Amino acid sequence: MQIKVKLFATFRINRHKEMVLDLKQGTTPKEVIESLDIPVKEVAIIMINGRHQKLDTILQDSDTLALFPPVGGG
Repeated sequence: MQIKVKLFATFRINRHKEMVLDLKQGTTPKEVIESLDIPVKEVAIIMINGRHQKLDTILQDSDTLALFPPVGGG
């Protein structure tokens, strides 16, 4: 199956902003995060197709996974 991954803020450093990945059925966001060498604890928001999801959600073909680090501001 194929999914699109979108990275935001500091996750874009030394990585592409968007990419398409070929994955096996049953893959979770946690597995994708680990494959991108992003520490899981640094991911603050996981969205699949525009909806908040958990690390263990099963991804489906054609999903769009968006990953956000903690964002501060004032």
